[in-house]
Formats: sequence, structure tokens, C-alpha cells
Amino acid sequence: MQSNLGAALPISAQRFIGTAVGAVFGGFAGTYFPGNVAAFGVAVFAIGVVCAALKVERAAYRYASITLAIVMLVPRAANEWMVAMHRFSEVSIGIVVGLALSAVWPEQTKCPGNQD
Repeated sequence: MQSNLGAALPISAQRFIGTAVGAVFGGFAGTYFPGNVAAFGVAVFAIGVVCAALKVERAAYRYASITLAIVMLVPRAANEWMVAMHRFSEVSIGIVVGLALSAVWPEQTKCPGNQD
């Protein structure tokens, strides 16, 4: 969450894109190579190539790699695709709530007691 809606929108878009890319890569890599560190490294590299091709900022690459690690390397009983979808949903809900709060509760430019 940033201090105003204008500052929050660009980083929110980067986080949304990065999380989506990381969830897709995590779902595939986790399904075929669960807990494999070498496959994780290859997936991180592939995410970098995709993010460069999409011409997104480094923040999206960072968020995609974090999502990949959560989906692929954290052992769970659930299917990797379910974990990926839950992660994407959780982050998306957080983005929407953060943007809504930035819109309805903007940063004040002056202190309430200041008469300047």
C-alpha cells in the first residue's frame, strides 16, 4: 500500500502480473518437479526471460519468484495448482483492498492542528 492511489496503482499492477506469472510457473514446476531445487532455479531463470519479454519492471520479477518459491518449495498436502490459485487469489484480494483503502482514505497533506 502506498500513501496515495496514484503511487499505489503502478506497483499494484506489477505485483498482480508477477504473482500471476509465478503462480503459473509454480503450478507447472511443482506438478512435474515437486521440491526440486534445480527445477526451481530453471523456473526462476525462465520467469526472468518471460518478465523481460513482457517488459515489466523488476518488481514483477521479484513477486513472481516469491510466488514460485511459495508454491513450489513449501511442502503441502494440496495439489500445486490449488496452492498456486490460492496464492494468486490471496494476493489479488490484498491488492484490491489496498487500492480501495488508498482511494477512500487518502493521505492528508496538512496536519489537522496546523493553521499554515
